[in-house]
Amino acid sequence: MFNLTKSERSWVLYDWANSAYSITITTAIFPLFFGQIAREGGLSDTTSTAFLGYGNSFYALLIAIMAPLLGTMADYKGRRKKYFTVFMVVGTATTALMVFIQPGAWIPAIVLYMLTAIGFSGANIFYDSCLVDVTEPERMDKVSTTGFGWGYIGSTIPFVASLVIIFMMAGGDMSVLNMTAVRIAFIITALWWFGFSIPFLKNVKQRYGIEPSPQPVKDAFGRLYKTFQNIQSYKHVFLFLLAYFFYIDGVGTIIKMATDYGSKMGISSTILLLDLMGLQIVAFPFAILFGILAKKTSTRFMLFVGIGIYTLITILATFLPLMGPDMLIPMFILISFLVATSQGGIQGLSRSYFGAIIPPDQAGEFFGFFDIFGKFAAIMGPFILGFATQLTGSYSIGLGCIVILFALGAFFLVLCGRVEK
Repeated sequence: MFNLTKSERSWVLYDWANSAYSITITTAIFPLFFGQIAREGGLSDTTSTAFLGYGNSFYALLIAIMAPLLGTMADYKGRRKKYFTVFMVVGTATTALMVFIQPGAWIPAIVLYMLTAIGFSGANIFYDSCLVDVTEPERMDKVSTTGFGWGYIGSTIPFVASLVIIFMMAGGDMSVLNMTAVRIAFIITALWWFGFSIPFLKNVKQRYGIEPSPQPVKDAFGRLYKTFQNIQSYKHVFLFLLAYFFYIDGVGTIIKMATDYGSKMGISSTILLLDLMGLQIVAFPFAILFGILAKKTSTRFMLFVGIGIYTLITILATFLPLMGPDMLIPMFILISFLVATSQGGIQGLSRSYFGAIIPPDQAGEFFGFFDIFGKFAAIMGPFILGFATQLTGSYSIGLGCIVILFALGAFFLVLCGRVEK
């Protein structure tokens, strides 16, 4: 952070800001909160899980459809940060509005959750595309991985504060969440996210773009159509997006299913929670290390390293049930450590590699496609895992099948490198 320029540092701070949302709302506290108020509203656990899943699918589909158009419109000069601001404010405001959710009011809860997610995901399209504005191509790896690294610490601080408040107000009994404590956690998250977005708003300027159009929506559709027509001109970009589609789906599936898998293996909630916290802390230096090593080797090489480590993670997780009860917790911690070494690195370098191979004056448009591939990638991995698990009756074998995604990702990344040469 200390050897970055002012604009680079301000850009990185938004990763620090919005990561509080990622862990508190997406991963940890809100899902538990929603399950509790849904039960109070008369829904079964199965039904509440289904509605939360529908909410996730709906907002992801909406953003995926909107992303290329939003990104294309943001390429007009002076527009990128304006669109970012709109989505960031929607996300932070609706997160704060969650304090008014009453016990049993699961419908307002899921509606607000989808609005927070739309704000979060929409702002990220414009945030990612601003990478080309704040730094030069040779510094993108460093800046992008620094963002992910500091994002892990930025998520941990408000999350730990929220957990302490929830634990204290629950009197040590976490089986039922204290509503006041959860509302305080939502306020902490919203304030953290908005407050640390201010440097981005003040110091990040759009350097690249095209002249504004009197018919921006119509012209944006026209530019999208032209890009599809000329996709052969960007063959290496398309091949990288295919590679990213597969390997990031594998990464996302591992991240989403790790806690569920650990609990099915008999690991206690306390150990899983501590493991999650440790992962966030360990991931910080390794994300930055990936950026340093990418400069000494190459970005593509370190992406292959990340894919290789995740392949190893998947294989170890597949054989975890065969290792005996004494080895269960140590091996799960080892797997979590391996996740921490590569999680931020592979995501950060994917962002910077893509930023380096696209036309900078079309960054918004291309990052819109980047977001589409990332959003739709969230479908295949869970489906493969579920289908293979149901077919074989083994969760471990189902998880092992995720190796296919990493193999396909590596294959298309090889092709991308050959086209670039």
